[in-house]
Amino acid sequence: MRRLGMRRRWRHQATDTGFVGGNEVELLRGGDQLFPRMQAAICSANREVWLATYIFHDDITSLALVETLLAADRRGVRVRIVVDGFGSGPSIATLRERFAGSGVAFAVFRPMDRWWHWFKRGQLRRLHQKLCVVDGEVAFVGGINVIDDRLDIHHGVTELPRLDFAVQLRGSIVDLVGQSLRAIWSRAWLGRDFDDALLDYVPLRRRFSLWLTQLWRGPQRLTDAEPQLPPVCAAFVLRDNLRRRRTIEHAYTDAINTARQSVDIICPYFYPGQRIRLALRHAARRGVRVRLLLQGKLDYRLAGWAAEALYADLLRHGVEIYEYTPAFLHAKVAVIDDHWATVGSSNIDPLSLLVNLEANVVVLDRPFALRLQGEIETALGVSERVGEKRGTGLRAILHRAVVAWFAYVFLRVAGAAGRY
Repeated sequence: MRRLGMRRRWRHQATDTGFVGGNEVELLRGGDQLFPRMQAAICSANREVWLATYIFHDDITSLALVETLLAADRRGVRVRIVVDGFGSGPSIATLRERFAGSGVAFAVFRPMDRWWHWFKRGQLRRLHQKLCVVDGEVAFVGGINVIDDRLDIHHGVTELPRLDFAVQLRGSIVDLVGQSLRAIWSRAWLGRDFDDALLDYVPLRRRFSLWLTQLWRGPQRLTDAEPQLPPVCAAFVLRDNLRRRRTIEHAYTDAINTARQSVDIICPYFYPGQRIRLALRHAARRGVRVRLLLQGKLDYRLAGWAAEALYADLLRHGVEIYEYTPAFLHAKVAVIDDHWATVGSSNIDPLSLLVNLEANVVVLDRPFALRLQGEIETALGVSERVGEKRGTGLRAILHRAVVAWFAYVFLRVAGAAGRY
């Protein structure tokens, strides 16, 4: 009873700060570590399994997970899956065939299987989250899609696995992940292009009350001061298109603005808006060591080209930039002052910060941050540092102007609100 009372108290505190205490958070590197953990949890499931992902491929690794889900279904476990209609588009037919005749409820978020779907309102807003919850006891959150680490859809099989991370969660935070996952599955399963208000999954009167609170308080933030909660203290941070439009962006900005020693960020698709760019520059100017690890081996040339447009400005202000070249980079993680850490699905670009549905976990715990910091140091050790002369001259100025114009047009087409 005492433990239940404590959990309720932590949840009550979390309504204002976004953080909950009493969690177990374990870092997992790549699908090589994530998928065995997920399969073990699903194999021991007694009640339900919920899974949401941007890409659910049909390679051998992915189909092994399919078989594990089908085995759970045959044991009487309720299995609910939602995939993105664009990211998983090439494999949806295969997945439907595999799940046909079973009790698995397979939903597609904003399907793209008809030509007119491309012209529907809001189709650029994709489900980019990677979430799994088993029996309400264990959750997995991160940036890892359901696809083999050594397989790239556009470039084929690679020698080394892509660099990516996820976390395994136990404790109070699992309920928050589960609520979000159930809401997004329900939204896709109903098959209608509902407003993003359904992500809150609350009655209309309470939703109206929350909307009024949002207007009064302004954009949702985590907290300016560290919450006094039992370890491990963590927050499940969503980005949607209603109340949480800039929550992940604010989480990054607030943490960078309070940094005293170091800021280390790994991100494959990097084109931050004014808030994060200013925060990085100001941190470097006040003596904070700021390091960015970006793509060196490009999967999409346009993404790399956009990041390079910012190199000169960031380098000039003392930001260190590295490019990861051994394999494809897909991780979206950060560590600040060896205490604040985040792992999730959100890139630092307009698509993730203003358009897609994203999910990150922010952890306030020194041992976890140091574990992730060790992975960052290892990756930096095999990366190439970008020289200060890169991205200067007239050509670089035109480069930045073209990228800025493209980003502006994209955000207008996507219906994103506010300045970036």
